[in-house]
Amino acid sequence: MAESEDGQERSEEPTQKKILDARKKGQIPRSRELGGVAVMIFGAAGLMMSGGLLFDAAEQVFEMNYSLPRDELLNQDVMVRSLISSAKTAFTALTPFYIAVLIAALMIPPMVGGMNFSAESIRPKLSKLNPLSGLKKMFSAQSLMEVVKAIAKFGLVSAVALMILDYNSTRFMALGFMPAHEAMAEGISIVAWALFILSCTLLVVAAIDVPFQIYQHNKQLKMTKQEVKDEYKDTEGKPEVKGKIRSKQREMAQSRMMSAVPDADVVITNPTHFAVALKYDPKKMLAPILVAKGADHIALQIKKVALANDVMILNSPPLARSIYYHTELEREIPQGLFLAVAQVLAYVYQLQQFQEGKGPNPGVVPDFPVPDDLKKDE
Repeated sequence: MAESEDGQERSEEPTQKKILDARKKGQIPRSRELGGVAVMIFGAAGLMMSGGLLFDAAEQVFEMNYSLPRDELLNQDVMVRSLISSAKTAFTALTPFYIAVLIAALMIPPMVGGMNFSAESIRPKLSKLNPLSGLKKMFSAQSLMEVVKAIAKFGLVSAVALMILDYNSTRFMALGFMPAHEAMAEGISIVAWALFILSCTLLVVAAIDVPFQIYQHNKQLKMTKQEVKDEYKDTEGKPEVKGKIRSKQREMAQSRMMSAVPDADVVITNPTHFAVALKYDPKKMLAPILVAKGADHIALQIKKVALANDVMILNSPPLARSIYYHTELEREIPQGLFLAVAQVLAYVYQLQQFQEGKGPNPGVVPDFPVPDDLKKDE
């Protein structure tokens, strides 16, 4: 089993973060054999598809260049024009071949490892010039695999090539007795099919190489138990850092909560231990919303902010405790408290009308009804 530099076994599967970091560095599984075989097969297929065009182009080039008059052979301008024309004809005939090879080169290799571009992988590194690292790679499992693949490719290609030569020996001999026109067409057909068959033979090597490259890549990314623990700490955060973050979040939430108190319609208190601030806008809300709540010191702060901003403060211990324990910030109050809170808001409205000289005095703060299942003892 692979070991890290400190001697620990790399027994753990790579985490998603480890895999993503490796991709950013350009470390992805790649099979050169698959890419090479794909280019050869697609190239042979393109050659077979463009066989007619190649034959016509070859015939046209031969006819054009071997029928030049003697005086034109000594004319430099004519020879340049002839060369350019021949090149254009050949390029046009080879276009299907080029397209097939381009498709193979771009589409097939990413099938193993996916598409990936990393600027870090092409950045020059002095460590690559280290001869010791080079020697280590020469005697690695990867190098051994490359030697095995080279031998396998040589053996397969040699065996299949001999079979193709033996199978087509009669056709090869017949080429010398055919007219030039027919011999060229037959020769192109034999070469195209031979290239296609030889290329397909190498699929055996690619079929072995692809799983090996995936296995080797996964093996290189394996982690020790300590690396997994360290990564978890870095990802999730150390306990003291997480504690500071939570503390900061609480401070920010409290600050945001206090800023909502001046817009509240009423603050209901315990009166010393709890305070809750409610807001209700019938045009925008289905039910009153709890905009602030707190106990002890925070409750005192809520009342101070409410007093400073002329927000009505009512003393109703059972209702204050019930709302505090059963309602989350910026959420609607429970349905069981609708009646009690409706009475609170009605009392606040009447008291405001009285203070403005527009209505009678609503009297002392009544006892607002709280359902037994929502009551909370102090």
